[in-house]
Amino acid sequence: MLTESGIVRSDIRSSFGTGSATAPGVPFVFAFTILDLANGGAPFADAAVYAWHCNRDGAYSLYGTGIENENYLRGVQLTDQTGTVSFTSIFPACYSGRWPHVHFEVYPNRASISDAGNAIATSQMALPQHICEQVYATDGYQQSVGNLAGLSLGSDNVFGDDGGAHQLATVTGNLTAGFRASLVAGVDTGTTPTGGGAPAGAPGQGAPGG
Repeated sequence: MLTESGIVRSDIRSSFGTGSATAPGVPFVFAFTILDLANGGAPFADAAVYAWHCNRDGAYSLYGTGIENENYLRGVQLTDQTGTVSFTSIFPACYSGRWPHVHFEVYPNRASISDAGNAIATSQMALPQHICEQVYATDGYQQSVGNLAGLSLGSDNVFGDDGGAHQLATVTGNLTAGFRASLVAGVDTGTTPTGGGAPAGAPGQGAPGG
C-alpha cells in the first residue's frame, strides 16, 4: 500500500488508483503534531505520517468484505516545520470490542515509507465519548451506538493502560460543519514500535502498514 503512487495525500475520503469509492460519513479533519523526544521535544519536521481508520460501517479498506479493492481512509502526509500533518476524512465508526480510534505510524522521511519496518512509532488516537455520541446519533452510524455503549477507554485493550490520557484527541466542531481532532504525539526514536494495528476480531482489520 505505501509504495503505491497517490498514497501521499491530505484528503483520504476517496480511493485512488484501482479503487473508485468514496467513504460516506460526518466530515472529519484530524491533525497530528509530532515531537522529537530525542531532540528535546522539538517539532519533528519532514517526517512521514501514515494514517488510516475504519469507515462508517466499522470496516477497513483493503480488508473489509466488498471493499478489498478500495483504499480510501488511508494516506500519508509529511510534517511541516511545526511537526504537524492534517487529513480530511469522515468520522470513523465504533466497531465491536474497540474504542473509536485512528491509527498512525511515523516514518523518519518520505523515502522510508516503502518498508513498514522503518516505522519509528506506531500508535492510535482515541476520540472523546461525547463527540462520538453526537456523531453516532446520525443516519448511517446506528450500529456504533450499541458498540460504544458497551465500552470504556479504561477497558480498551490499547487505551486501557492510562485511560487514553496520552492518546485522547482534542476535538472541536459540530455536526453541521464537521469535527476537527488534534493530537500531540512525542516520538522516541530509541523505542521499538509496538501496537497500532487493528486487534483480532475487528471487522476488516487493518494491520500496520496495510
